[in-house]
Amino acid sequence: MDSRDTASAAFGAAGPAGEPADRDGVARPGGPGGPGAAPGGTGAAPGGTGPTPGGAGSASITAVTGATTGFGDLTTDGHAPTAPLGGRRGAPVPPPTIYDVASAAGVSIASVSRVLNGRGNPMAETRERVLQAVAELGFIPDGAARALSARLKEIIGVVIRRPPPTEPLGDDIFQDEEESLQFPDLINRGIELAAQNRDYNLLVSSVDVDDHDHTRRVFALARKSDGLILHDQVLDSDQLERLSRQVPVVTLAGVPTPTTSNVGGDNQGSMREMARHLVRVHGYRTLAYLGGHPDSPDNLARQAAFSAEVAAAGGSFAGGPEWQGNYCAAGGARVIDRILAKGSGAARLPRAIACANDQTALGVVYALMQHGLDVPGDVAVTGFDDIPVARHLRPQLTTVRQPIQELGATAFEVLYSMINDAGHAPRNIVLPTRLIPRESCGCRPDAATAPWLVG
Repeated sequence: MDSRDTASAAFGAAGPAGEPADRDGVARPGGPGGPGAAPGGTGAAPGGTGPTPGGAGSASITAVTGATTGFGDLTTDGHAPTAPLGGRRGAPVPPPTIYDVASAAGVSIASVSRVLNGRGNPMAETRERVLQAVAELGFIPDGAARALSARLKEIIGVVIRRPPPTEPLGDDIFQDEEESLQFPDLINRGIELAAQNRDYNLLVSSVDVDDHDHTRRVFALARKSDGLILHDQVLDSDQLERLSRQVPVVTLAGVPTPTTSNVGGDNQGSMREMARHLVRVHGYRTLAYLGGHPDSPDNLARQAAFSAEVAAAGGSFAGGPEWQGNYCAAGGARVIDRILAKGSGAARLPRAIACANDQTALGVVYALMQHGLDVPGDVAVTGFDDIPVARHLRPQLTTVRQPIQELGATAFEVLYSMINDAGHAPRNIVLPTRLIPRESCGCRPDAATAPWLVG
């Protein structure tokens, strides 16, 4: 099972009999896959896709191969979770809910909302399926359900952080880099695809890293959205707590709070593995970490794990303000230029440099070659993310692969469950990562991948 299958397992739920796994992540209380369902349904015995220890309500969920997670019963229409319809004789049958309608029709709650409230322009087939489910179930919207439908805007707000303009290099090779945010763009693509499957649209905004007066714009975006996804460290914990009282909030590469959820990659495990690879496999004794934004939770976690593992493996770690980058290629190149400008050439550099991300590594490799140094012969360089260009560089970039689009898709699914009051959403979801050894650390190149850029 790859990361996409894993994330699907974290949000899927069994649908009505004869239907595939539900299309809106909603488990019908008491219906097929509901509490007390046969093995394999939500709430099933081991082997199904229901809540398991460490699932709904847990402090942390790590999406590893074979892991499954449930979000619990959904009761936003005001009804308490119900017993199975096939309960003991004489037990009252609870009224159907909007979730029952969505499950029976095989559509999202947003689609049910549009049909019942006459909003938008639902497809004829969707309208027919919803009305048929309403008739068969005898569903009558109550005040709470109508309020839920009325307040849904079917819009998600997404906020990214843009790096400040970097001092240009002499040849301006990276002059357009700030306009090409490869990693955030790939994440947003994952959010977009997941949102389309739920009939949601996106409002995307950006804030400058050095802008300390952007909270007004973020809160204004919240008023136009059903919920927000925030990249990196857009707001501090107090601001997040205030914002989460207004709309549901999911952070990407942030820190979970009591009222918000977070989705990220396994920074600690992958950077420890990277350090062991460089020290024990290649025998490098002096290593440095070239960082990203100073307040970025991803950056801080990667640096802490890498430096600790280097020391544990018997290596020497070089750190300090001179190794501070900004997640950009130009920023990485500037760090190398400034260090080498102090004289002594390669003697001032460690034997291996682990970069906060691939874009930083791209700039480091470029700067080293401009100074006549060989990668990896003089200095080994590694990245993080495995953006598409990483495998086409020369030398091919050793990096850590994380499922970038899946980070965005998972963040949307968590937010969607929070918007629809789907029980207790996980506080922290960690998606698996994997070390990808290539040429820039000293491993053999991948002959099957042709280079785009030649040093």
